[in-house]
Amino acid sequence: MTDGFRESAGNWRAVLLDLRRRGLKQDPKLAIGDGALKFWTALREVFPTTREQRCWVHKTMNVLNALPKSVQQKAKAHLHDIWQAGTRAEAEQPFDRFVGTYGVKWDKAVAKLVKDRDVLLTFYDYPAEHWKHIRTSNPIESTFATVRHRTRRTKGFLSRKTGLAMAFRLMMSAQAKGRKLDGRNRLPEIIEGGEFRDGVRHLQTAA
Repeated sequence: MTDGFRESAGNWRAVLLDLRRRGLKQDPKLAIGDGALKFWTALREVFPTTREQRCWVHKTMNVLNALPKSVQQKAKAHLHDIWQAGTRAEAEQPFDRFVGTYGVKWDKAVAKLVKDRDVLLTFYDYPAEHWKHIRTSNPIESTFATVRHRTRRTKGFLSRKTGLAMAFRLMMSAQAKGRKLDGRNRLPEIIEGGEFRDGVRHLQTAA
């Protein structure tokens, strides 16, 4: 954990380089986050092989905010049809339907979805047990919410050191209440480069 003045590419680069300095030798397999972050620019420089997954919660909010309220409820259900599909091929169908249904009248909303099409569906290349964890950045967002809730009501940090110490203790407390990762036994397969298709391990056969 570290502090930063703003979410610039330079600040994110410093965080990632510090991870490498402290022992992260190989590129992470997957990063999840909001598409607007400068984080992605820094990630591609420091860990170029790390794959990207856009957060469906953030993406849904961004798309719905560009639509009139009268159609938001129906549009939200149509977006859910995409990421709740059992396979990538099944997700492509409601994706195309969404574009066709809303693209004529609300092209700006659809453009927000289409520009991240590939990285919204990356999760299909990972174990199905992990999908609920990696389709969204909510696990880390909920931890940050705990920190924000407390720090906004606390006055007189007096120093950077005491502020960081409080944030660290709050994060450790929030971590103890977090849900553990489903399918933890699949992690070695991912680390070793195992290939997954639609959530199922793909085993290559000898010719």
